[in-house]
Amino acid sequence: MSMTAVKGTLSSLKGCQEDIGTGMDVVTDVAMDLVEARDEAMDPAIKKMKAMILECVQLDREINHFVDIVQEVTQAAPQQPEAMFSLSARVKEHFTQRVALLSDAELHNHPKVAAFKDSIKNSLQQAEESEENMEELDEDIAITQSQVNFTCPLTQVEMVNPVKNKKCNHHYDEEAILNLIRKRHSQKKKCCCPVVGCGNTNVTKSDLILDQILRRRIQSHKRQNKT
Repeated sequence: MSMTAVKGTLSSLKGCQEDIGTGMDVVTDVAMDLVEARDEAMDPAIKKMKAMILECVQLDREINHFVDIVQEVTQAAPQQPEAMFSLSARVKEHFTQRVALLSDAELHNHPKVAAFKDSIKNSLQQAEESEENMEELDEDIAITQSQVNFTCPLTQVEMVNPVKNKKCNHHYDEEAILNLIRKRHSQKKKCCCPVVGCGNTNVTKSDLILDQILRRRIQSHKRQNKT
C-alpha cells in the first residue's frame, strides 16, 4: 500500500459519487414520466424509485464518511512503509463506529430526496390540473416556458443543474452558486444573490433546492432546438 494508491482510490470514489448523483436524477426523471403518463403501475413504481433514491443517498453518505476517515487516518499516520499496513484496520474500525451513529432519518433531508418528493408532488399537481382543463393548462405552460430564463445569472450560459433559492425564488446553476458561496465565505463575506435588483444579501447552501422540473424543461428546450 502507498499514499499514491490511497489517493487514487479516493479519487475513484469521488467519481462513483458523481455517477450516483446522475443515477438519482435519472430515477427522478423516470418517476416524473410515469406521473405525467398517468401509468396504472405508477404508485408502486414510485415507491420503489423512492426506495432506490434513499439507497443511493445512503451509499453517497457512507462514501463521504469513508473518504473523511481515510484522510484523517492517513494525515495522522507516520509515513514509514511498515506503518501503512495498519491503516486498513484503523479505517475499518473508525468507519464502523461512525456508521453506527448515523440515523436513517437524516437520509430524508438529503437534497436529492427533497428534489424527488417536490418533483413528484409538482408533477401530480400539474397532471390533475391538466385533466380539469387541458387547453387552459397548455396555454399557461407555453406562457410560463416563454417567460422562464434558462440562463444562469452567474455564468450567463444555459443552466445544467438549476437550483432555486427558497428566500428570493431566483435560479442559478448549482456549481456556479456554490463556488460563489465558497469564495465569499473564504473572504469572510456574505454571498448576495447575483440577480440584478435582488435584495437577498445572504445566500447560503441550505437555501438552495434542486429544481428537477426546470432541469427537464431545459433539456426539452435543447432537444427542440436540435430538431
